[in-house]
Amino acid sequence: MPQDALKGLAAVRLQIEKLDKLAEQTNKDLNTVAGMERVEHWKTDTVAILTHTVGLQEAQKFAGVHPEPCFTNDLIEEFADLIECYRTPLVALAKQLSHVTP
Repeated sequence: MPQDALKGLAAVRLQIEKLDKLAEQTNKDLNTVAGMERVEHWKTDTVAILTHTVGLQEAQKFAGVHPEPCFTNDLIEEFADLIECYRTPLVALAKQLSHVTP
C-alpha cells in the first residue's frame, strides 16, 4: 500500500474514532444540542484533514454530506442518525483506502 494511502487511512480511522467518542460522550451527557455542535466542529476539522490526507475531491464529497430530516421527536435517535450519516461515508472511504494497491 502506498505511503499516502496509509496516511489517509490512518487519518480517516482517527476521525471515525473521534466521532464515536463524541457520540459516546453525548449519549452519556444526554445533551444532544451540545453534541450536535461538537459534531459540526468535528465535521469542519474532518474536511480539512481529508483535504490534506486524501485529497480535495474526497473532502468535498464528505463536506456535501448532510443529514436527512428526521421527525421522530426523539433527540437521542436524531443524534444517532446524525452520527451514522457522517460515519457511513468515512467507513466506506477507509475501506476504499485499505484496498488501494501499490
